[in-house]
Amino acid sequence: MTPRTARPLRIAVAGAGMAAARLAQQTLAQAPPGTVRITLYGQEPRAPYNRTLLTGVLAGRYAPADLALPTGTAAVHRATDVVAFDPAARTLRTSTGATAPYDVLVLATGAEPVLPAGLHPHGTPGTGRDVPLRGVHTLRTLEDCARLGEDARHAGRAVVVGGGVLGVGTALALAARGLPVHLLHRAPHLMEHHLDAGAAATVRRGLEAAGVRVRTGHAVTALHGGQRVTGAELADGSRHDADLAVLACGVRPRTALARTAGLTVRSGVVVDDRLATSAPGVYAIGDCAEHRGTVHGRAEAAWEQADVLAARLSGARPQARYRGSFALLRLSAGALDVAALGDCTGEHGPDTDSVRLADATRGTYKKLVLRGSELLGALLVGDLTPLGDLTDACERGEPVPPDPLHLLMTEGASL
Repeated sequence: MTPRTARPLRIAVAGAGMAAARLAQQTLAQAPPGTVRITLYGQEPRAPYNRTLLTGVLAGRYAPADLALPTGTAAVHRATDVVAFDPAARTLRTSTGATAPYDVLVLATGAEPVLPAGLHPHGTPGTGRDVPLRGVHTLRTLEDCARLGEDARHAGRAVVVGGGVLGVGTALALAARGLPVHLLHRAPHLMEHHLDAGAAATVRRGLEAAGVRVRTGHAVTALHGGQRVTGAELADGSRHDADLAVLACGVRPRTALARTAGLTVRSGVVVDDRLATSAPGVYAIGDCAEHRGTVHGRAEAAWEQADVLAARLSGARPQARYRGSFALLRLSAGALDVAALGDCTGEHGPDTDSVRLADATRGTYKKLVLRGSELLGALLVGDLTPLGDLTDACERGEPVPPDPLHLLMTEGASL
């Protein structure tokens, strides 16, 4: 931590996304008036917003203004990226050429879409397609959302490549706009990092009921087209015609800024329990940060990291530490509701048991993973009524009743 001086503590934040906004709002709310000055530098031409709702904007459930996030009295420099910083001199340089001093620098640079070779919308030299291909999109920003929405107005058929959370949400949003949609996923079932096969099958039925055709178990190897995309080819040689393609193939931490400055970087920018990097006075939070070998990549974890760092920088709790985040995933897209908490997809030993309750007619699937009376994880599809009680049980380590099945009933039950 940088010692307080007579002037305000100058906190510069590289990034103006969800983690940065939360950090600014919480730090300014807790710090004594006039003791901190926070400046956010954002690559996008907008103030911070909630990007987890982008598919809701695409589907027409939200207006872009609905996504705005508070930042207190922080200064926000839009369309101004931090392109370099000097940890020794404690200065930074922006994409406009300006330089600025700081006392504390927080890296909140987020993540960027993974674009597999052969599927890149701007072409990939050496693959036979080295020119831009219109109609191919990613969905990471409101600008992406606006371009995709405009293109969807004139499209006849869409493919979404990737069956993770973003891919499922995007496919449903495009279907809600009236487009025929194919969702193509390389793994044997959808959302394989979060769901078991039973939950994924329930999600698939929900997608198909919404008009989305699903194909799993085959990777997309190429996009076809001259000036505009005309289809996607799978590893088995089959082809799906489309004049609109969305790549939802995952994201990777944006670490180039930290790496260039000489910070320790593995999958993400390595931080300790203080959220401190290997450089004095430099911290990292959100999708770019790696803590105890894990890049969480979830909004809830980014906010928890921001809260810890805000408590430290504001002086409210200088000894605050980040110990990791509880695994909780939520997806609400139209009529499809999904929650995954704790560990439900990993390998479990002989001392664990599972309880399942499925109703194909109602489109619901519920599962608990238990070790004795300890709840290790839960999956809910279609009915999230028990989510509050189950989250409390997982987070607090509260024992479940001898017959835990009633926890999955629609009426719920208190622990």
